[in-house]
Amino acid sequence: MESTDQVYNKLQRHLNNQAIGFPSTKSGAEIRILKHIFSPEEAEIVTFLSYKFEPVNTIFKKAQAVVKSEQELEEILERILKKGGVERKTKNAKNHYCCLPLVVGMYEFQQKNLTPEFIKDFDEYTSSKAFGVDFISTKLPQMRTIPIKKSIYPQHNVSTYDEISALLQQSDGPFFILECICRNKKSIEGNPCKVTNRKETCLGIGEMAGVFKEMGAARIINKDEAISIIEENQKEGLVLQPSNTKDIDFVCSCCGCCCGILNMQKNLPKPLDYWTTNYFAVVNEEACEGCGKCERSCQVDAVKVVEKGKSAVVSLDRCIGCGICVSKCPTGSISLSKKSKEISPPQTREELLDIIAENKKGKFGKMMVTVKLIFDAVRTGQTHLLK
Repeated sequence: MESTDQVYNKLQRHLNNQAIGFPSTKSGAEIRILKHIFSPEEAEIVTFLSYKFEPVNTIFKKAQAVVKSEQELEEILERILKKGGVERKTKNAKNHYCCLPLVVGMYEFQQKNLTPEFIKDFDEYTSSKAFGVDFISTKLPQMRTIPIKKSIYPQHNVSTYDEISALLQQSDGPFFILECICRNKKSIEGNPCKVTNRKETCLGIGEMAGVFKEMGAARIINKDEAISIIEENQKEGLVLQPSNTKDIDFVCSCCGCCCGILNMQKNLPKPLDYWTTNYFAVVNEEACEGCGKCERSCQVDAVKVVEKGKSAVVSLDRCIGCGICVSKCPTGSISLSKKSKEISPPQTREELLDIIAENKKGKFGKMMVTVKLIFDAVRTGQTHLLK
C-alpha cells in the first residue's frame, strides 16, 4: 500500500484521465473530497476501474497485486458502492462496476453524506477555474434541457427525446424518486429553495437509480407516479433536465436558485455555446404587455423587461428553451421556436461517455476555451463574470 497522500493523488490523476475529468487545484479541495468518500484502501481499488463498466474478473486481473481474491474485491466494491464512489450494473447475471466523475456521479450519490465539511470542499472545488473549464469542455454535456409539456404544440414536431411524456412512457423503468441534492445542500447552507418546498423532485430510472435505493436515498414508484411528480414539477416552474441520452437514466427538475448546473450557466457569458437544447423563446412584441411574469419565472435570467409596459426581450445567448416562460405568460405572447439544426442525443450513457472520451480536450484545447470565455465576457460587456 502506498502512503495515504500518494494513493489519493494517484486516484485524482486516474479520475482525471477518464471521460469526464477531475483536475487538480492549488487548494487541494479535490483530494479532500476523495478523502470524504474513500478510505485509502478503497481509493487504491478505484484506480483499477474505468468509466466503462467491467466485470469483477476483469478488474481483478488489474488489481490482484493489492487484493487476494475476486470475492474480496467485490466486497470492497460493494462497500464503495454504498458510499457513492462507484456504480454497478448487472450484465449477463454478473455485476459490472465503473468509476464515476464527480458530477454527474459521486456528488449526487452523497445524498446521505452531506456534511458541512464536504459541502465546503465541494463548493471550493467546483467554483475553481480548473473544474469549470474542464466541465464545459466536453464534446457533449452530460445533461440537456427539454421543454415543459405546456410549452410545446403539434406544430413543433417534437422528437420523442425532447418530450418528457414520451421519454417516460417508452422507458421500462424501474422508476425511483429521490430528494434533490442541490436543494438539500442549499438548505443546509441556510438558503432554502425559492421555487418549491417539495423535496422529492428528482427522478431516477433503471439500475443507476437502483444504487440510490440501496443507499437508502430513494424509493421505488410506478410509472404513473413518476409522470404525476414530473407534471407537478412543471406546474411549479422547474426546468426539466434529463440525461443527454435517448434512454434516460434520470430527470432532474431544476431551479436557478439551487441547481449547480443552472448556476454555472448563469455565470457564463455565452452559456448556449456549452448547452444542449433544441428550442428558444420568442416574444410577440405586439401582444406582449411587459408584465414581467416571464422574467420572474425564468430560472436562468434569459428574459428581461427593461422598461415597464414595454415588450420583454429574450437573450438568445442564455435561453435554454425550457418553456417555463411560455406557461406563465398571461397573454400568450411568448412561445418556443425550434432551432434550425436539431441536436439528436446518443442512445445510451455508455455511448455519450465514449463520445466525450474520444473528443476530450488537452491543455491547449482547454486554454482555448479559457480564451474564448474571456473574449465573450468582454464582447458582451459581462466582465464581472471574469471574477
